Amino acid sequence: MQTHERKLLTIITEAAIERALIADARRFGAHGYTVLDVRGGGPGGEREGAWEADRSIELQVVCSAEVAERIAEHVLAQYAPNYAVALYLSDVQVFRAQKY
Repeated sequence: MQTHERKLLTIITEAAIERALIADARRFGAHGYTVLDVRGGGPGGEREGAWEADRSIELQVVCSAEVAERIAEHVLAQYAPNYAVALYLSDVQVFRAQKY
């Protein structure tokens, strides 16, 4: 079965900016996205999601390398200075290239 190379951009951040991130991802060329409610901790402390302002999300976007780079650059410039943001990029293989 034939597969096609794409990138999986994962953004873990504060739920307060979810709608803005989705709009940005679409504006920079993402065809779709997945959002998950997540909890975790790191050097900046713990985010347990016990109250609304403490919620975190994971936004996943499967897209071309170019789109992933544009989104990541924007997120780092626009949101990372003021919000808890973690980003990572993975190589993935998709079956239906036209969806991504």
